[in-house]
Amino acid sequence: MDHVAADKQASDALSVPWEGRDAITRSGVLNRILVRIAREALQGDSLDALMQGICDCLVAELPVAIASVILLDEPGTHFIHEVYAGEFTLSPLPSEGAWPVSRGCAGRCARMGVAQLVADVDTDPDYVAGNADVRSEYLIPIRHRQRMHGVLNLESTQADFFDADVCRVFDAVADLVAAAIHFARMADELQAANGKLEQLSMIDGLTGIANRRHFDEELQRQWLRLAGVQQPLALLMVDVDAFKALNDACGHLYGDECLRELARVCEGQAACAGLAARYGGEELVLLLPGKDMQSAVAIAEALRAQVEALALQHPTSAVGPFLTVSVGVASRVPGPCEAPEQLLADADRALYVAKAQGRNQIRRAE
Repeated sequence: MDHVAADKQASDALSVPWEGRDAITRSGVLNRILVRIAREALQGDSLDALMQGICDCLVAELPVAIASVILLDEPGTHFIHEVYAGEFTLSPLPSEGAWPVSRGCAGRCARMGVAQLVADVDTDPDYVAGNADVRSEYLIPIRHRQRMHGVLNLESTQADFFDADVCRVFDAVADLVAAAIHFARMADELQAANGKLEQLSMIDGLTGIANRRHFDEELQRQWLRLAGVQQPLALLMVDVDAFKALNDACGHLYGDECLRELARVCEGQAACAGLAARYGGEELVLLLPGKDMQSAVAIAEALRAQVEALALQHPTSAVGPFLTVSVGVASRVPGPCEAPEQLLADADRALYVAKAQGRNQIRRAE
């Protein structure tokens, strides 16, 4: 039989009411639905789209008035998300917010962890009516190993629809949904873990501010962005005065604490859309998008004064009894033929002048 003839036969079969089909036809429809759902479970773009496709398929091809997938929260005490197809002619379970598993047949299924067949909804005290024509209901736990994810809920307009063969297919559908949810959550957790690792790879372990890699990437990004709008980019290069002597006199632990204090000061000065980073050793940098030389010099002076006001002891400094910094300041409007390394070179030369002329001061690039 060719594909056209097979499609016509399937279409002809669907035009006959479920109760009018023979056992072989019913079995063929159920198997075809299961294959289709399995394929969608493997190829679905998103979990919600997969669940919606399953519900739509079941309502379209079977005497199912309502099909829904209801997901549980992490503790398994409340339903928090529902995807459904079909027609609610009465008040359904709430589709927004959370509702406890103490309510409804779905809640009973979640609490007991076993499938629930309601042969006559009128006689079940837990049934919450959503469609006046529904006569029977079948609910299956969506579980992957020991984790209960939710409930697959099917409501039929026929009292005898949920026979053994139909229930077996829906049990398999629930397993497919459970696997899809499990892998989707694994993918989300992996993505979150990768994001955290990426974030950690951009942070300096000692000071907690951005590291050199983060700074280099941000410098390139801001240089290209500001070149397009012809706005300035400023850079402050900050160096602790006589840091080696501080370590020799007070120990590396004290030197590390001084660097952390300096990092907090730099981060505060760069808080408005800037970036503070540890450039290397005792050298820190501030990247200040949109700041011209005058604004950058004012920020540098405020930073220098704030560090001096911390009064961190530096017994071997030739500048004074407390920790001080020297700052080189540069600012450029990025040009089409310029590289961001020129901004770095400007700030580095200015820092060299500040240190050569006595330290605890700022110098601007000429």
